[in-house]
Amino acid sequence: METENELLVSAEAHIAHAQYQTIVTSDNHTIIADEPAELGGTDKGMSPYNLLLASLASCTVITLRMYIDRKMWIVDEIAINLDLFKNQNGVLIESKLTFKGEITDEQRKRLITIANACPIHKILVGNIVINTSIEGV
Repeated sequence: METENELLVSAEAHIAHAQYQTIVTSDNHTIIADEPAELGGTDKGMSPYNLLLASLASCTVITLRMYIDRKMWIVDEIAINLDLFKNQNGVLIESKLTFKGEITDEQRKRLITIANACPIHKILVGNIVINTSIEGV
């Protein structure tokens, strides 16, 4: 029995001849992706690696803010610092959270669990299948 796929979001990217500048659109939003100058780009936007980390970072702090607000904990600011490493086993992302507010050690432990439950985190550590095809042939 085949399962039906639920569409969560769509995005498009277009590139012409401006050395690696790419226009990315999703819903009503547009960003520019690029490569740094040392890789032949014009550094007009974040690289794909930067965008990947930006997606995880924003999803994590949004998820944490939702949880903290629901629990009515006193936290004024949530920050995350992500570093992406390539090693012999593949890829490692180091995630360091900081909170400005009043949280206990027990709450800190819970917040790590919540951070690891953000939707983008789940996608990155889960089973991903990418089907690539060429349209219009």
